Amino acid sequence: MNGLGLVVLRLALAVVFVAHGAHKLFGLWAGPAIGVGGLDMTAQQFASLGLNPSFLLAVTVGVVETLGGLLLVVGWFTRFAAPAMGLVTLLTMWKGQWANGFFLNWTGLTDRGQGFEFSLILLGALLCLTFIGGGEWSLDGQREASRASRQAGRARLRGKF
Repeated sequence: MNGLGLVVLRLALAVVFVAHGAHKLFGLWAGPAIGVGGLDMTAQQFASLGLNPSFLLAVTVGVVETLGGLLLVVGWFTRFAAPAMGLVTLLTMWKGQWANGFFLNWTGLTDRGQGFEFSLILLGALLCLTFIGGGEWSLDGQREASRASRQAGRARLRGKF
């Protein structure tokens, strides 16, 4: 059952990060609640937060979120993708959300941004995947299982000779 739990966690995180990354890179799912999106708008937002070079950072963050999310779907390089996305999440918390406090803006006040509670949950889940890995139902898990099988076979051969 641990494998199933990690699949659910990986897929949930993947949906969130691919959606955010695709919005930053290509402006997908643009609308009144999320804004226009795309690299130029993301770069402008990063520049307003004092993050420079803003365009390069927008490309980097968008690629990390999109590619990292896609890697989580199949569980490939999970222990590298999760910390990379964790660093992006920490950057978001520090530069974009920390000043707004802990709670999300549930009332929709336009003069107040979002707090960091959702990012904290994402960060905790990403840390779990960093420490545990993708699980048995992932490409990483299959690679580990085949490596262990090969090592056990070599050990049996050495024991016979």
